[in-house]
Amino acid sequence: MRFAYFGTPYVARDTLAALVDAGYVPAVVITSPDAPRDRGMTLTPCETKAWALEHSIPVLTPAKLDDAFLAELSAYACDYGIAVAYGKIIPQAVLDSFPKGILNVHYSLLPAYRGASPVETALWNGDAATGVTIQQMAYELDAGDILAQQEAAIEPEYTTLTLRPKLIAAGAELLIKTLPSFIEGTVARLPQDGARATRAPKIRKEQGLLDLAADAQQNWNTYRALRESPGTYFFAEKEGKRIRVKVTDAALQGGQFVITRIIPEGKAEQDFSYLAQAGWKPI
Repeated sequence: MRFAYFGTPYVARDTLAALVDAGYVPAVVITSPDAPRDRGMTLTPCETKAWALEHSIPVLTPAKLDDAFLAELSAYACDYGIAVAYGKIIPQAVLDSFPKGILNVHYSLLPAYRGASPVETALWNGDAATGVTIQQMAYELDAGDILAQQEAAIEPEYTTLTLRPKLIAAGAELLIKTLPSFIEGTVARLPQDGARATRAPKIRKEQGLLDLAADAQQNWNTYRALRESPGTYFFAEKEGKRIRVKVTDAALQGGQFVITRIIPEGKAEQDFSYLAQAGWKPI
């Protein structure tokens, strides 16, 4: 059967690469449009688009999933879709355009942590385990039937930089295992219990503000959850002036939240000791 692949960032690129390695090559890849990046604000393709083009897979980059997009998509005659970190809500009309619907890889054990930040939220809450879910996509956010799940441990030292790659690999493997029975129509489907659903909303930059006087575990959980993006920070002051200080490396050691590397506002990356040496006091 032919399928379309929806995905935008490296999470989707890595899953697409695993699918192709396993012999599942999409008829078309749908990503977000090119976006301005870096200081020059040059329009740049997302990671998934770049990878697909390198491997001679057709790509669509619609700004809207409207009737014009559906007309383009129909030319590829796809039986089903796969969506991984696409970044947009897929309308019901698009879901209905695939005879077998769209599968989605979600990085939690649904119905826990429906939403945009399941990996971050699990770390922020100090969970000891999370997992991946293959679901049949529904228009309601992450509320589709569960086709497969796999649990994954969260070690105390994990941050988003270590946990997310493990979940990407686990999700790709589970998806590849699930596809044969999905295509044959024999896969078991488990409706979600909406009463047990919890949310993982989109992270805001201001949520990265650390209170260095707060509980060490709380600060560590915030840091590990936001380590990849958008990052954590605090403020420091000197002689009535205040600067923003980004945390680039930290650890939980002996029950203490220990910051080792920072980027003070307007400076290059420094050891944390720079602040005291330069007369700055964290606040």
